[in-house]
Amino acid sequence: MTNYADFHRRSIEDREGFWGEQARLIDWHRAPAQVCDQSRPPFVRWFAGGETNLCHNAVDRHLAARADQNALIFVSTETDTERVYSYRELHAEVQRMAAIYRSLGVKKGDRVLIYMPMIPEACFAMLAAVRIGAIHSVVFGGFASHSLASRIDDAQPTLIVSADAGMRGGKVVPYKPLLDEAISLSSHKPARVVMVDRGLAGFARVEGRDVDHAALRAQHLDTAVPCEWVDATHPSYILYTSGTTGKPKGVQRDTGGYAVALAASMKHIYMGEPGETYFSTSDIGWVVGHSYIIYGPLINGMATIMYEGLPIRPDAGIWWSLVEKYKVTVMFSAPTAVRVLKKQDPAYLKKHDLSSLKALFLAGEPLDEPTATWIAEALQRPIVDNYWQTETGWPILAICNGVQAAPSKFGSPGKAVYGYDVQLIDEGSGEPITEPHRKGVVAVAGPLPPGCLQTVWGDDRRFVSTYWSSIPGRQMYSTFDWGVKDEDGYFYILGRTDDVINVAGHRLGTREIEESISSHPAVAEVAVVGVADALKGQVAMAFVVVKDASRLSSPDALRQLETEVLRVVDEQLGAVARPARVHVVATLPKTRSGKVLRRAIQAVCEGRDAGDLTTMEDPAALAQIGAIVR
Repeated sequence: MTNYADFHRRSIEDREGFWGEQARLIDWHRAPAQVCDQSRPPFVRWFAGGETNLCHNAVDRHLAARADQNALIFVSTETDTERVYSYRELHAEVQRMAAIYRSLGVKKGDRVLIYMPMIPEACFAMLAAVRIGAIHSVVFGGFASHSLASRIDDAQPTLIVSADAGMRGGKVVPYKPLLDEAISLSSHKPARVVMVDRGLAGFARVEGRDVDHAALRAQHLDTAVPCEWVDATHPSYILYTSGTTGKPKGVQRDTGGYAVALAASMKHIYMGEPGETYFSTSDIGWVVGHSYIIYGPLINGMATIMYEGLPIRPDAGIWWSLVEKYKVTVMFSAPTAVRVLKKQDPAYLKKHDLSSLKALFLAGEPLDEPTATWIAEALQRPIVDNYWQTETGWPILAICNGVQAAPSKFGSPGKAVYGYDVQLIDEGSGEPITEPHRKGVVAVAGPLPPGCLQTVWGDDRRFVSTYWSSIPGRQMYSTFDWGVKDEDGYFYILGRTDDVINVAGHRLGTREIEESISSHPAVAEVAVVGVADALKGQVAMAFVVVKDASRLSSPDALRQLETEVLRVVDEQLGAVARPARVHVVATLPKTRSGKVLRRAIQAVCEGRDAGDLTTMEDPAALAQIGAIVR
């Protein structure tokens, strides 16, 4: 064990030495010429000149010592399917998928868009892309056609990999009709679509474009596809995250820095050991699924569980039965899932042998103290909160027990992780806040450590203007979260400074939802805010002004409009973005200059003081919202 304060300090003051040591945790085809190139801030090039491959580090390098060890454990309680792949079998399947890509003309640098449920083929598709130097872009299966189309147009994939359907709660969720509509809406038309047919939903094939995965796989059962060695700075993937404007941002990740960051995090934060089993309950459509279902555990030589289903189906003990069966040592979930389990019979937590479990890690949204206390007492295991973003790819704040054991403080995600020079910044002056318990913007002084975003895909200017330009007088990365720090260095996250909300760990831009609602022909104006919710952390609440109020004089007419608006959001963005309620109001509260007072709306919805309203044009507008939500 090392003193963590010294460990963290060295990671900031001696980046070359510190990260040069961490780089030894992965395989290099060619050693890096330079650890950290900061010649063009805020852009940073980690391990430039080095050559490596993500798939090699996740799969191939383990064949010598653990070819027959479990690598990928697929469990679907939706289809009652369970399948375990050894590293040898995973290696074979990834090569088959890579051979399919090659046969369809995919080359190094091409994009492969993956729109898939949580099935093994989705894992093969990701690993096969990075194996040949292609860049994957996974789109969450819960997104509807408009959202998918915008990502197709931005990434411009050569190839799309999809499936007939996913399942949720015992219900089939067809993917192919959504994909067909998205391609019809997008200006970029991919040359090929590889379809995995699960036999869940019939679908029409588009002649000349759609090809069958099973038939192509049969042609390449024994095809060997070697790893393409790429520069450490070569992009590995694009993952879209909601922002304060309607257009999602494509987070671009590198190869070498990401591999090193994940390998180090498995050792210093998650304390997983090769040969053990890691269980993250996330989805591959989110960053946690990329980092800690697919890449992190496999790079570390662990088995990883890929789960399709709900935490309470067939019963609330399903996750714990998997912990027992596969001797899970590290588990990663979200506070919302724990709050769901908290409502179930506590006997389910007592039925299974959880002695293998070292710790439960929680992230994706703020973890409230009562929820943390309940699960800690129920499991009798350490509960480790951690805080990070799609942009960073791995934790910013956590307790690094693999370096030096330290207690968790419930309600806090912990201290600054090594590599991150985390500071609280006064929003007005741009100066660092040094005294404890004073609110500021959580920011990171550059350069960002390995594994974080290189840029916004195809838009360097947006990368700079979004992340590096909001703190006056200083070039710092803004997380757009408020926080405080106590006298022991533990941070507490207080909420967003921008218009992004966090619904059950899903990050949604309120502007995106507003644009969708505005497309309904009856809507004249709309404001969407995130409102605190006991189960999901936050829910979206919409307030609309209609073009012709005379047509909505009855409760039935109002309910009909709400149903129609929710259907529009479902169709354009997906159910994940659906507001909890749509309220019709006479007017939206605005400043005299015409700016909608979303913060005041949010405060009233949450029963808080709305603060300084001296610039508000019509106080009756806010009063009406208060009366409605009461």
